[in-house]
Amino acid sequence: MTIILAITFPIYATIGLGYFIVYRGWFSAVEMRSFGRYVMNIALPALIFNAVASRKFSEVFHPDYMLAFGLGGLATIAMAYLFFTLRGVDPQRRALGVMGSTCPNSGFIGFPIMLLLFPDLASSILTLNMLIETLLLVPICLVLMELSGNDTKQPVHRQFAGVLFNLVRMPLMIGMALGLLVSLIGISLPAPFSQFITMLAASAGALSLVVIGGSLVGLPLHGNRSLAAQVAATKLILHPTMVILAIVSLTAFGFIQLSPDMRSAVILSAAMPMFGSYTVFAQKLNLQGAASLAMLGATTGAFVTLSLFLLWLT
Repeated sequence: MTIILAITFPIYATIGLGYFIVYRGWFSAVEMRSFGRYVMNIALPALIFNAVASRKFSEVFHPDYMLAFGLGGLATIAMAYLFFTLRGVDPQRRALGVMGSTCPNSGFIGFPIMLLLFPDLASSILTLNMLIETLLLVPICLVLMELSGNDTKQPVHRQFAGVLFNLVRMPLMIGMALGLLVSLIGISLPAPFSQFITMLAASAGALSLVVIGGSLVGLPLHGNRSLAAQVAATKLILHPTMVILAIVSLTAFGFIQLSPDMRSAVILSAAMPMFGSYTVFAQKLNLQGAASLAMLGATTGAFVTLSLFLLWLT
C-alpha cells in the first residue's frame, strides 16, 4: 500500500495545492484558466509532438492498445446510454451522463500518473488515448448532445463530420500530425529545437494537476445530485470495467496481445475521472451544475478507485 500511496499521494497533493492557492486568492480562477490554455495549447501538443517525432512509427502506435481502448469506450457509451435510459432521465441529461461516463482526463490527470508509473511509455500512452478520444469517443458524445436538443435539421453523419473537423484543428491534434510526419519521414530534429520542445513538454505534468485543483474552486455545486453521483460512479467503475471486458474478449479470440504494462495503462486510462471540458460542454445543455458535481465527485473519488486498481494491477 505504501507503493500505491507513493503514486497517488503526489498526484492528489498537487491537485490539493492548486485548490488551496486559488481558494486563498494567491491565484485567480482566470489565471488558472490561462494556465489551462497553456497546457492544452502549448505544453501537451509539444509533449505529443516530441513523443511521436522522436520514435519510429511502430514504437508509438499500438493497434492492440487502441482497439482495446476504443472498443471499451464504445461499450461504455452503449451501456451508459442504456443505463440512463432505464433510469428515465430526459435526453439531455442522458447525453450528459454518457459523456461523463466515457471521456477520461488523459491529459491533466492521466499523463502525470502514467509518468510516475511508466515513464518510458507515458507520452506514447497519452498520444494513443488522445487519438481515440478525439477521433471517436468525444465526437459521438457531442453528437448525442446535439441530438438531445431536438432542434437540429442536420443528418447525424454531417453533425459527426462537423464535430470531427473542429476537433482535428486543436493544437493537440496538430502536434500529433506534425510529429507523425517527422516520424514517417525519418528526419532528426536539430538539437536546439529538440531541446526547446522537450523543455515545453516537461512543463505539462505538474502544472496540469495544479490547474485541475484550481478549477474545482467555485464550481456551481447546485444541480441534480443523484444524476451527478450516477455519472461519477459510471465513469470510475463502468468505463474501466468495459475496457477490462474488451481486453479479455479480444485476447481470448486472439485479436490482441498486450504487454502487462500496456494492459495496466489502458485500464488505468479508463479509470480516470472525466475530462476538464465536461462542464464547458454541459453549459450548452444548461446542466453545468450537475456536471460540476459529477466532476468534483469523480475527481475526489478517483483517489480511492485508482488506488484500488493500482493495488490490483501491481
